[in-house]
Amino acid sequence: MTGKVIWITGLSGSGKTTLAMGLNLCLQKKQLNPILLDGDQLRKIFKIDRPKGQSYARNSRINLGLKYGLLCKTLSTQGFIVIIATIAMFDEIYAWNRENLENYFEIYLKVPLDELFLRDDKKIYQRYNNGTLNNVAGLDLKVDEPLSADVIYDFALQPSLWNNPENLICNLMEELQKKQIFI
Repeated sequence: MTGKVIWITGLSGSGKTTLAMGLNLCLQKKQLNPILLDGDQLRKIFKIDRPKGQSYARNSRINLGLKYGLLCKTLSTQGFIVIIATIAMFDEIYAWNRENLENYFEIYLKVPLDELFLRDDKKIYQRYNNGTLNNVAGLDLKVDEPLSADVIYDFALQPSLWNNPENLICNLMEELQKKQIFI
């Protein structure tokens, strides 16, 4: 079996990890044995620290995203299905991934900022508003929306998909099967 990389991107709080975990479970049930990588966990593994009250600057995020891409390539070339949930929203990363990752499938979770502020489990947006955090992706740190994502889930255009995470996961499985990602 040829390996694959399913790259799930979006801003903090958009549902990347939830979607990745649901997809991972679906693929496990199909006995496809995926590998799940999450940006928060990967930063701990790579021991990426930041100054107190600071978020990661653009260049640091790009370098980290490229490392994630290399890890995905290493695993997928060994035949694994890799699911990664990460912000990594920069043109340099999208271009590198498309050029270097065979069987690459990109999913973009597009959620309006007002909704992200409501979902703020990590208190990132709250700390930004309080002036205790900067370089927040999508706010004072410019990100690049993926222009050629294979699937875009837009909260504003598809609210019914977002009512229940299972809806989004089922829809994604249908998309992956339609595009013959898992044969």
